[in-house]
Amino acid sequence: MSALTGFLKSAIKAISPRGIRQYYRRNKIQKENKKLYGDAQKSFCPICGKASYFSPFGDPPRAKARCIFCGSLERHRLLWLFLKNRTPLFDKTNKKMLHVAAEKCFAGRFKGMLGKSYLTADLSEPSAMVKMDITDIRYPDESFDVIMCNHVLEHVVDDAKAMREFHRVLKKSGWAILLVPIANMDKTYEDSSITGDSEREKAFGQHDHVRRYGRDYTDRLRSAGFNVAAVKNYEIASAEEIVKSVLSENINVRGAGTEIIYCTKN
Repeated sequence: MSALTGFLKSAIKAISPRGIRQYYRRNKIQKENKKLYGDAQKSFCPICGKASYFSPFGDPPRAKARCIFCGSLERHRLLWLFLKNRTPLFDKTNKKMLHVAAEKCFAGRFKGMLGKSYLTADLSEPSAMVKMDITDIRYPDESFDVIMCNHVLEHVVDDAKAMREFHRVLKKSGWAILLVPIANMDKTYEDSSITGDSEREKAFGQHDHVRRYGRDYTDRLRSAGFNVAAVKNYEIASAEEIVKSVLSENINVRGAGTEIIYCTKN
């Protein structure tokens, strides 16, 4: 697509009824967020390339967490910088990528880069390209160069089996990003007798979670056969970038902070 064609498509989209509604909605949100934070400093999203007053997000809400344009959260923006600066994902070579529970802020961009080599998968989301149970992945060994699965394993009863399946279908030269919420504790807590929504929310932080991961999460991945590197946000971005693009979650709210879990095969 030429630059002119892209510009014309963007212009038509912007002046469409939906585009006009989005403009006024975002303008309203920006004013509300600016008033809420009491300052004139906008945040910058490296994914969509737009500056705005990010919205609160989460329970309890984290200030300046969500980009009002692409919907990215702290971990998404940090991951984007990691992918761009520390992996070959953007080098325009052919890669087959499996993206489980694809985030909207990523999906269109990855599809644009990888084309037919990009596959989205989900157990229940109708918009996914394939329906997939990650404890029983119906693809041959070493099918994918890249696997991405973020904030899914905490919902899976047999997460060890899912990890082994990811390891199986990843190529020897491939790599995977497998993020989960990690609490500020040493050992993962799980109890299969806890099944009610309210009990799970109290025990695991969310009604549809089946465990609360601790810092031993990387050991669980290693048990599945992965080499694992936990890369901190300050290893990926400068202190100024961390503040400007809001690349860190409040550790008092979510636990051990924001990092990227990068996995390769033994």
